[in-house]
Amino acid sequence: MDLPGPIHDFLLVFLGSGLILGSLAVVLLPNPIYSAFSLGLVLFCISLFYILSNSYFVAVAQLLIYVGAINVLIIFAVMFMNGSEYYKDFQLWTIGDGITATVCTSLFISLITTIPDTSWYGIVWTTKSNQILEQDLISNSQQIGIHLSTDFFLPFELISIILLVALIGAIAIACQ
Repeated sequence: MDLPGPIHDFLLVFLGSGLILGSLAVVLLPNPIYSAFSLGLVLFCISLFYILSNSYFVAVAQLLIYVGAINVLIIFAVMFMNGSEYYKDFQLWTIGDGITATVCTSLFISLITTIPDTSWYGIVWTTKSNQILEQDLISNSQQIGIHLSTDFFLPFELISIILLVALIGAIAIACQ
């Protein structure tokens, strides 16, 4: 979308704060139903980010696939689980939570220090895709495929990591 600078910046900050608060709610809420709904909020904010970056096809695909299908499936699975068992002997903080918080914080700090120093444009596949894009491609689906595998590769990998963590958490809860 071609928006004026202050409005675009405000929307970025608003969506970023929604994304951060929603992702914190996914991790910190003890009720898995609320966590699943928070995951839907996070995925919806990501699709709005795609709309702001003029990637309408990716935004619609994000809404249909992740919010419309996968998140609904997760909510459906959580609804079948017995919700009262999560509040029996509920402890606010355990040793495993401390270890997990330490590992996640160290991983987050290492990613924050590594990502800005990485030369993303020096990757060979990206330079090859720019040469391919200079040629007039026949169909739009080829252009979408090249953009998804180059320009939007990192957001899709981050989404896949979020979904992997959510599914591992759901499996761990179901095994208890």
